[in-house]
Amino acid sequence: MLAPSLDVSRVRAITIDLDDTLWPIWPTISRAEAVLLDWLTHHAPATAALFSDVQALRAIRDQMVTLRPDLRSDLSALRRESIRLALTQAGDEPALAEPAFDLFFAERQRVELFADAHDTLAFLSSRYPVVALSNGNADVHRIGIGHYFRSSISASVFGVAKPDVRIFHAAASAAQVAPHEVLHVGDDATMDAQGALDAGMQAVWLNAANHPWPHGVPPHATVDNLTTLCKLLA
Repeated sequence: MLAPSLDVSRVRAITIDLDDTLWPIWPTISRAEAVLLDWLTHHAPATAALFSDVQALRAIRDQMVTLRPDLRSDLSALRRESIRLALTQAGDEPALAEPAFDLFFAERQRVELFADAHDTLAFLSSRYPVVALSNGNADVHRIGIGHYFRSSISASVFGVAKPDVRIFHAAASAAQVAPHEVLHVGDDATMDAQGALDAGMQAVWLNAANHPWPHGVPPHATVDNLTTLCKLLA
């Protein structure tokens, strides 16, 4: 199917995903999990022995998704309760989940932005109100990029996750525009691009790996980096 053409004149606000759009997420998560495991080794050795690698920690996180589907949209609570379950299963003190999670969360905020992310955010925020829209639990202020954003909406706080149209509409409201006046930018074909289209927004898919579009009508534009996005809007 032919992609609808991007109408730049209609854009009055930008919503943008965070993880894997402004920085690569898995190096960050891997480092945070390694820091967590090291902390457990010193403060909860039985848990560290039982869950001696990050794959085991991720497995118990998947188990928590099954046990607490109500936490699916709240990645912070999901991670905290996963740590608590690991401590409980190992016979360590469950209350250690709080300081353990705090350590993990602090490390999770130490992201390494893509080389063109700062310039892109500066370009966008000088022209439009920009709203961060994420299913993750990154804190734009702790990361040091909060000044670029009019608002930041996360699934964990809002209560539903992308691609639910309600979180896209909440982002439009935060920018004080109608959904059709928003351009959403993100790396996930379903969560970001298709979700935005379903919400009545224009969408740019950041597709650095050159994946085929998996749905019906394509997004308004596809780019392989953030610099190309800026050129589209210049």
